[in-house]
Amino acid sequence: MKKVLIITYYWPPSGGAGVQRWLKFAKYLRDFGWEPVIYTPQNPGYPVLDQTLAHDIPLGIEVIKTPIWEPYGFYKRITGGKNSTNISSGLLKGKKSSGFIDDLAVWIRGNFFIPDARRFWINPSVKFLKRYLNANSIDAIVSTGPPHSMHLIALNVKKSINIQWLADFRDPWTDIDHYKELKISYLADRIHKKMELTVLNSCDALVVVSNAMKVNFQKITQSPIHLITNGYDPDDLDNNPVEIDQKFSISHIGTMPPNRNPEILWVALAELSDLIPNFRDALEIKLVGQVDHSVFAQLKQRNLLNHTVHLEYIPHNQVSSLMRRSAVLLLAINNSPNAKGILTGKFFEYLAAGRPILAIGPTTGDLAAILNETGAGEIANYDDLIRIKAIITDMYKQYCEKKLVISSSGIEKYQRKNLTSELAAILNKLTS
Repeated sequence: MKKVLIITYYWPPSGGAGVQRWLKFAKYLRDFGWEPVIYTPQNPGYPVLDQTLAHDIPLGIEVIKTPIWEPYGFYKRITGGKNSTNISSGLLKGKKSSGFIDDLAVWIRGNFFIPDARRFWINPSVKFLKRYLNANSIDAIVSTGPPHSMHLIALNVKKSINIQWLADFRDPWTDIDHYKELKISYLADRIHKKMELTVLNSCDALVVVSNAMKVNFQKITQSPIHLITNGYDPDDLDNNPVEIDQKFSISHIGTMPPNRNPEILWVALAELSDLIPNFRDALEIKLVGQVDHSVFAQLKQRNLLNHTVHLEYIPHNQVSSLMRRSAVLLLAINNSPNAKGILTGKFFEYLAAGRPILAIGPTTGDLAAILNETGAGEIANYDDLIRIKAIITDMYKQYCEKKLVISSSGIEKYQRKNLTSELAAILNKLTS
């Protein structure tokens, strides 16, 4: 088999969305003639842990680890935080902003930790990997970001060693939704964009997760760009029979920062609670993951907090069952300039769960296209109160009649193994 070295910050026992993509690629690469070798930190500060993901690690795979230093202690002292989640979860806060202190922490993050807080791992990793690659036969390297420091590691290795390099972008760099909220100075912005352009122009090929990302990158680089979306793994599905929740449950799985807070939905649910008999008593809002304090404030304002269940984290092997029991799966898309290109990994697991999806986001983006293609649910724009109320009313009626089902089609192409075959084809072309 050919060998590919994968440079990734996230690897089990990391939980959350960041680890899924390359854990699943690594799981299936051997089926297509590639042996994965993982390079990852020895002592990372993961915001959440999930020991259940270890069962996906291929037997006998080589995992190389070196120590990393991250400025978590510094952040804790500034923000008064008890853990590292204030670095790893975007601009999400569990409580009301403390004003100047929070602003200072965000400013330091955006202007001193360029491109991110893992930058201190770049030079030690480059030295280590140069020695490793000189002593071992590796046919290609992959870097996956964010954190985009992983790309800078690969960039500097590429400068010294003639090896094919594939850069995988799970999220954009300077086009990411919260980039402008990092209070980045003019000088820091120039440094970020110069780094980004150097990576894009130096890699042998790029992989992105949405068509909109591909179009945006094509505007600034001539490097070949391939689209491989995220997906779902049938092995993760709980195929045991489940009963739909007795409540009219609307479940959101994943983090909910301020720009992903579907304010219009809370308005719609409050109004329908006053209009439809028994609706409020039947309603249950399930929020699984880290949720910004502003979400709870609005739920309380709309008299919906007593009908809300919040679970900070559920191990990945239990998520499928929760999804399949839910009446409706809520997908809230960040209300940001790059919204049309956002395709969260959780969306594809929603598809596999086979429950109706209610999406709040742009009706002409990549997500809307797949929803229309598969017939897996409905989408309404951020401010379309009339449509949202109509969708929920129809879903609630079907729920009361025990007819709330969907018949989606064509989702098989998003299975992780099928997507890995596309990745292997790209690696084969690069190394032929």
